[in-house]
Amino acid sequence: MILRLNRGYEKFENILLEYIRFFNTKGEDFVIGQRNQIKLFDLDDKKINIKSFKVPHLINKIAYKYFRKSKAKRSFEFANKLLELGVGTPKPIAFAEFSSILGLEKSFYVSEQLECDLTYRELVEIPDFPDRENILRQFTKFSFDLHEKGIEFLDHSPGNTLIKKNANGNYDFFLVDLNRMEFHDSMSFEMRMKNLCRLTPLEEMVAVMSNEYAKYYKEESEEKIFDTLWKYTSDFQEQFYRKKRLKKKLKFWKK
Repeated sequence: MILRLNRGYEKFENILLEYIRFFNTKGEDFVIGQRNQIKLFDLDDKKINIKSFKVPHLINKIAYKYFRKSKAKRSFEFANKLLELGVGTPKPIAFAEFSSILGLEKSFYVSEQLECDLTYRELVEIPDFPDRENILRQFTKFSFDLHEKGIEFLDHSPGNTLIKKNANGNYDFFLVDLNRMEFHDSMSFEMRMKNLCRLTPLEEMVAVMSNEYAKYYKEESEEKIFDTLWKYTSDFQEQFYRKKRLKKKLKFWKK
């Protein structure tokens, strides 16, 4: 077993090991997904969350042990790198890996729990959400800043940015679900637009984001930004629903 902790958390090693070893019977359920599970625990005067990643299939068991970093290790390392770059994310605490001769069995990522006011998803699903356009514009500036720093957040989707109103009345943004991320010296226009295409199917939101992005990205016009982003968004939505329809057909034939 491997357990790596960030500096300052060494004194909690034993209690974290207990939480991880008895993850199935301890803690408060927070997210119960088909692939991964998140539970909340108390650590001193803080609330933390522990994410348990699904046991990989055989090929990935071998790959994650010998050739690639596990999702838990990548989440931990990427969180630390984001903080170094001045990008918000819940504070990383530790990651743990359990392996057998066959390869990686279970892995866990531990971070401080961050209570938020909303995610990007609410902006999509609630058209009259209070201060919606202002939040969307500030989120777009946040995304532009990510691109300027060369951060390609590959899971830049509606539920993976936590949003919190700060004391100044503005909004702070925190990335979660970090295991798929790449860092570049610079990002091309195409990469930037593709990185934003999974966020919303709504044309009016894409129009607002294009308008805001154009204020900072001077290499292309607002019209070009909108046309490109809307094309990638439409392509993504078509592909997404095509996969959904295919899954329904497969489930039907299995019955």
